[in-house]
Amino acid sequence: MSISILIAPSGFKESLGARDVADHIATGIRRAIADATIIKAPLVDGGEGFTDALVDATGGRLHRVTVTGPVGDPVKSFFGMLGGTERKTAVIEMAAAAGLSLVPRDRRDPTRTTSYGVGELITKALDCGAERILLGCGDSGINDGGAGMAQALGVGLYDADGNSIGQGGRELARLERIDMGARDPRLENVTIDAAVNWHNVLLGERGVARVFGPQKGATPEQVVELEAALETYARRIREQVGPDIGHCPGSGASGGLGAGLSALLGGTLHPRYDIVMQYLELDRLLARADLVITAEGCLDGQTPYGKIPSEVAQRAKRHGLPVVALAGTIGKGVAINFEHGIDAFSSILKRPCTLEDAIAESDKLLIRAAEDSMRMVQVGMLLSRQQGGPSSKRGRHRAKSTRPGDDRDRNDPPRRPRMLAEIPAIMAVS
Repeated sequence: MSISILIAPSGFKESLGARDVADHIATGIRRAIADATIIKAPLVDGGEGFTDALVDATGGRLHRVTVTGPVGDPVKSFFGMLGGTERKTAVIEMAAAAGLSLVPRDRRDPTRTTSYGVGELITKALDCGAERILLGCGDSGINDGGAGMAQALGVGLYDADGNSIGQGGRELARLERIDMGARDPRLENVTIDAAVNWHNVLLGERGVARVFGPQKGATPEQVVELEAALETYARRIREQVGPDIGHCPGSGASGGLGAGLSALLGGTLHPRYDIVMQYLELDRLLARADLVITAEGCLDGQTPYGKIPSEVAQRAKRHGLPVVALAGTIGKGVAINFEHGIDAFSSILKRPCTLEDAIAESDKLLIRAAEDSMRMVQVGMLLSRQQGGPSSKRGRHRAKSTRPGDDRDRNDPPRRPRMLAEIPAIMAVS
């Protein structure tokens, strides 16, 4: 019996890109169901892989450059120019200049890391004649509210003595005056559309310092320090520039980069999938699938708040599709994902191991987890048939007309065997 499986994963941070994840899941599926029709749609959410995905989708071009990294050292980076657009459009992922993967583990201190290199990437895109910039926010290693980015583009940020404040979130506590006079004049004539997590705000209990600061290396004391510094930053912007950005949707994206983009650079924030899905056409692929497998490094109570597995699951449900999620780790509050379209989930880790070992073996772990999951799906399909589900005649007919590994004909209507919708919840949650 042949079924059509859409693999729509995120990447695993600091381990596997979304393409690699999709490839490994496909390998595991093939071990269980050799004649499955596999459709791969590796996804990005504005973080790592955002530039490559949009450049590939449009036939654009990648530009290699060197910028200031998050700890102040030069890093090799890149931006893209999209193909097939009326307006000359650049695409930038902030993680390419200020991502957590660029911060050495022994230097992870978000009170010091900077977004300065993101501003340098924007400058280089402007040098290439960009009329529009798509800026992906995600996977950040900073907590400076986008202040460093703004400084790289000429925005003056000064302390009480008239000196320019330094780099890092801690320095925002010293901010007294914002001077927009020397801001790069080309920003007046360019459109900046930022793909952000709409659920992230700058300040408060769900603010960027409290929610994400510890993930970037902040101690409890530093979380308090960063929150206070960002409060000062938001207050100075409100007093001297205009917008009250403390609790605006998306203002906390990428360590508060969303706030700096909107308030100091004139950018517009968008829910990230509103931009990403314009180019990746996930809904068209869902219409050709019987089952969806998604994946991410961690599945937990935060997943419904803008993470790829939740977005995939909710879109899949519009097509009546069952969804299985694979994750590197399963975290606190994960059960909430059952309310957001994910029908079953499992960790790829089957035994205790160190983070280093998990990263080193992530390809093998993912292949095995995908195989195990598909074998469980097969059990569910068998139970459905034994309990009076549809016969396998239709499946056998499709298997004869579909070569292993081939997608269906583009003109075929969506076909979903009822038995998949009846799969009992038999997958282990680990």
